[in-house]
Amino acid sequence: MIKNTNWVLIAVFALIALVPLSGSRFYVFLITDIMIFAIFALSLNLLLGYTGLISFGHAAYFGIGVYTCALLIKKAGFDFLIALVVAGVFGAASAMIIGFFCVRLTKIYFAMLTLAFSQIVWAIVFKWNSLTGGDNGIMGIDFPSYLDSKVLFFYFCLGVFILSIVTLRRIVNSPFGRILMTIRDNPERTEFIGINVKLFQLLAFIISGSVASIAGGLFCIFNHSAFPDYLYWPVSAEVLIMTLLGGKYNFYGPMIGSATLIYLRMQSTSYTEYWPLILGTMLCLLLFFFPNGIAGFFEDRINKWRSAK
Repeated sequence: MIKNTNWVLIAVFALIALVPLSGSRFYVFLITDIMIFAIFALSLNLLLGYTGLISFGHAAYFGIGVYTCALLIKKAGFDFLIALVVAGVFGAASAMIIGFFCVRLTKIYFAMLTLAFSQIVWAIVFKWNSLTGGDNGIMGIDFPSYLDSKVLFFYFCLGVFILSIVTLRRIVNSPFGRILMTIRDNPERTEFIGINVKLFQLLAFIISGSVASIAGGLFCIFNHSAFPDYLYWPVSAEVLIMTLLGGKYNFYGPMIGSATLIYLRMQSTSYTEYWPLILGTMLCLLLFFFPNGIAGFFEDRINKWRSAK
């Protein structure tokens, strides 16, 4: 089954790599946007699907990545690649500090505390006009000379996307990942057998925050800007919907959810001004008919088909 999955992934990556050859700027833009948010959603799912921690403030680390890249490139003159690496490191450091307090709580209290910290980060960015530009944000962040077109940046994002998938997949399939799933299923029993539950939750929090910040750094260059809206709670809600829509218990679910939500949003906005109503209705129907997510639905059907044989 794993070998089959690998071949499917290779085929998908090959098809994605062929998108720029179509000559369509729209599809290059669309797939780039999907890849960035897929990385973001995968980072959240390490907490949600594998550790059992519901975060309502994951946009904080995405926004930290956005502003770290923007400030280092625009005001400090750093190269984009260095800024992206620093964004990942700074995201991990921020997640370590915030996570230290958050993992002390459980369930809804954990979720609300992540939201509270996210709002604090947003308020700092919004009010610190001299550094972040406040509500006006930071504009004019150009592609570096070696990625001076949407197509080159597309392939760079594809490389980061593949690297993120391989890295996170190795993490969740490792003994560390299996401990996270044990904590998700029964934290009390896991602690009883001598595993430091809070430490493993914190480590998952740090990895998740780092990957989310890298996605934010990519988004900063992709949109040539940084705004406080990127840290606001609707972004956290959006990535949470992506993860649930695709399927939180399937590794590839968040990617499917990201592609589905972004495509539906783009299509609905192009046809009607009432797109929030249309999009909300479609999402309600999808979540109603696919309670385990789109990937979970098809995984169940495939398993039933195999057992019937």
